[in-house]
This record gives sequence, structure tokens and C-alpha cells, in this order.
Amino acid sequence: MLKKLSVSAAAVGALVASAVAVLSPTAASAVSAPLSNARIATHFDLAEGQTPENVALAPGGSAYVTFAKGRQIAKVSPKGTVRIVATLPAPADGGVHTPALGFPLTAGIVRAHDGILYFLYATGTPDLTGVWRLRPGGEPQRIAALPADGLPNGLALDARTHTLYVADSVRGTIWSVPTRGGTPTDWSTAPELAPAGFLGANGLKVHDGAVWATNLDKGTVLRIPVLGSGRAGHIQTRATGLPGIDDIAFTGHGNQLLAALDGPNEVALVEPDGSRSTVLTAADGLQNPTSIALRGHTVYVLNAGWLTGKDPNLVLAHRAR
Repeated sequence: MLKKLSVSAAAVGALVASAVAVLSPTAASAVSAPLSNARIATHFDLAEGQTPENVALAPGGSAYVTFAKGRQIAKVSPKGTVRIVATLPAPADGGVHTPALGFPLTAGIVRAHDGILYFLYATGTPDLTGVWRLRPGGEPQRIAALPADGLPNGLALDARTHTLYVADSVRGTIWSVPTRGGTPTDWSTAPELAPAGFLGANGLKVHDGAVWATNLDKGTVLRIPVLGSGRAGHIQTRATGLPGIDDIAFTGHGNQLLAALDGPNEVALVEPDGSRSTVLTAADGLQNPTSIALRGHTVYVLNAGWLTGKDPNLVLAHRAR
């Protein structure tokens, strides 16, 4: 990605993404196949810390969003109504010792079939950093502590094995944690996950019998098979040359995926052979895209405006078959 500018700008450009809703769409411009009809669907308030970091889609068209700097989880309705469902406790020192960033970060989020939300919080303090859970109608609860000198960022859920995978962007580690909570396991510490100056392992997805990860600094997409024993197999580099890559989403066509490129303000379509094409740009409303999700033929691109310093938003686009 970009060089580290400041704790609040490029420092965060690695993480981000969020918000889902449909308000009065604002027309945007040119896109390439297989995406079309891109438009800004909703805007968020940068001054209020509504810097979307990650999103978990829910039934009925709603979505749950983490606001990175707001320390909040929000539910966003299909009409764009935003309701805060949880605010995480602030660290005693204000989060100034949060690795790489210097402020507390609310990061990856996933939703289980029973409606339970799991999400990540990094504060640089041992009492708060880790994996958190929010049951419907309940209060947020930490279920697994993670090292305070790390930065838990990307989160993925394997519903089949009830396993959560956590990408630590500073320690270059993927942790595994049972959904019931407990002691994390350093599932993979492969050197390909390590940072190269700022942040390493970032976005995570479980797909086709493997955990897929991005490395922000190295611009790569990595695949780690999940062996029958549950252990990590040999890591494979599946794509390179993707500067500032944050999150990925699979299109439903094998290993073809969409990648959010934070610094370049682009979304790229990455083929199974690693070749890529640009399908969305700043002209379509992107403001440092940090996360991608798909619901049917709709693509959600979540933008935090970390480096542009304006208009965190949600861009929607139509995906062809």
C-alpha cells in the first residue's frame, strides 16, 4: 500500500471497510464487465468515526458493520437506517499503544447462522484485544484474548467446523479460535503472511477447503489448505501485483475473486491464473475500498476514506452471471 503517512491516515488504509444500506443512489461512472450500474448507495459520517472496516450480510437485506474508529457495531437496514447495536469499551490509555495505528480498532466481523456476531477488537492492551461475541439482544463479550502486541484484523468463519480464523496483520499470523471461545492456536505463521514494513496478513475468507488471505504490504493473495486434521497445509501464492490489497470476495465462479485495493482506489477482478482487470475505480465513487461482499448479483464495496479524507460510503454494483 502507501507508505505510512500518519497513525490516522495510511496507518489505517490497510484495514477498513463497512456499511451496507440503500438510500437514494447517487449515479457514478464507468465500470468494466462483469460489474455494471455502480452507484453510491449511502454515505457515512467521517467526523463521527463512521469509518467502515468490515461487513457481515444478514437475512432480509440488512448488514452488520464495524466502524473502525468509532469502536462500534452497527446494523444497517436495506433503506439505510443505521442503528448502533454495540459500543466497545475504550482502553484506559485511549489506545495509543495499538500496534501500527495508535488508536483502538474495531475490525473484522462475521455472522453465524444463529445470528451471533463475532468480531475483532485491537487496543494494544491485554484486557481488551481479541475476539468478541455479540448474541442477539445481548452485550458484547470477549471470548478469546489475543496478543496485545498484535493487530487482529481479518476474520473468517468456517461454519462446518465451528472455527474462527483471525489474521494478525502485525505478527504475520493466522490464529484459529473455536466459536465457543478459548485459547487461540497459531494456525499458520508462514513467512508469506508477514508484513514488509506496515501490515501483512489482512483479509480472510474460507473457500473451497482452504483459508484464503491477502497480504497488504506484498500485494498477494494466498491460499492455505485446511488438512483433514484441521492443521494448515502448505501455503500457496495465487496472485501477485495487487498493491494495497485489503479484502476479497469470491464471485461463485470457482476461484475467481474480486479484490479491494485500498490505496489505488480500485476493485480488481482476479482470475484463477492470477491475471487481473480493473472493474471499479474512484470514478465510480470509491474512497479507499476496504471490504467486499456479495448478495446475489449485488456487489457491496465498502469505503472508509482513510487516505482521501472524505466521504466514507457504500458503493453498490451489479454483477453479471
